[in-house]
Amino acid sequence: MMRRCQWLSLVAACLLGLPGLSAAHAQAYPDKPVTIIADSAPGASPDVAVRIVADALGKIWKQQVVVVNHPGANGSIAARAAAEAANDGYTLFGPVSSSFMALPTVAPNLPLKLPRDFVPIGFIAEQPMFVGVSPSLGVKNLSELIALAKQKPGTLSIALTGFGRFTHLTGELLQERTGIRLLSVPYNHGPAAAVSDVASGRVSMIIEGYSGIVGAVKAGQVKLIAAASRERLPQFPNVPAVAETVPDFAASGWIILTAPVGTPEPIIAKAGADLTKVVNDPAIKQKLAAIGSYTRPMTAPQVLAFVAEEQATWLPIVDKISKQAK
Repeated sequence: MMRRCQWLSLVAACLLGLPGLSAAHAQAYPDKPVTIIADSAPGASPDVAVRIVADALGKIWKQQVVVVNHPGANGSIAARAAAEAANDGYTLFGPVSSSFMALPTVAPNLPLKLPRDFVPIGFIAEQPMFVGVSPSLGVKNLSELIALAKQKPGTLSIALTGFGRFTHLTGELLQERTGIRLLSVPYNHGPAAAVSDVASGRVSMIIEGYSGIVGAVKAGQVKLIAAASRERLPQFPNVPAVAETVPDFAASGWIILTAPVGTPEPIIAKAGADLTKVVNDPAIKQKLAAIGSYTRPMTAPQVLAFVAEEQATWLPIVDKISKQAK
């Protein structure tokens, strides 16, 4: 009888201790390598930013954090891979803004919604879009580009580094707000081929995050004429904001960190706290700013509110593109 009572007491103690064990497990997280699935192509602006943050998280966690790229289908391939992963915190997902505003006709199961599809962890970075032109085009600024486009409607070409991606949406918004009409030239698998064609003069212009075009810009092969930030960026004082020519115009892509639905809350909380440490680190901020990315620390609830606000702004543009494509 005594042994039975002792056994029952032990079971009760274990059951009562489960919450503590869960918290202890979260404190030990991660005790093995973590994978972050990225929906952007290698070398694209979001990919570079995610890798900077992943490296910093790895140093905090003392574990390898591996970024695995699954580009294609406007982010739905990566989303599917992330959604099917175990919800144990060892596979995370870094979707970009385009995955939340994707054209449903070309991207099955998109646009994503939170918290239906994934659990938010925190905010990685935002990336103002840059307007770059071929030097052979002969325009010095955005005003001259708009004027030339109005003289030759449907003639000036713009490289689309992903149909329905945020770079595409920004170009559509620019055309809508300025009354110009551009000739779209679509590219897949990142900005490399598109940048090459702009540099050669085969394509007139490109809208892309800075890290996707930085090599060509530094080599003088692509000329930056505007940044779609609300004001001039400190790192690019000689690049006017689009808003200086088109009032109130702003367009920044962004990347958040999420986890599969069902991931334990203590792990979400720890990953979020560690991500906040990373994006508040001055050295990380400097690395990101050097590639045109800017940190914006957010809690999980703040990410939910932010994504909802962005979808309210951009989904009407997505709807317009969808109707034009029919």
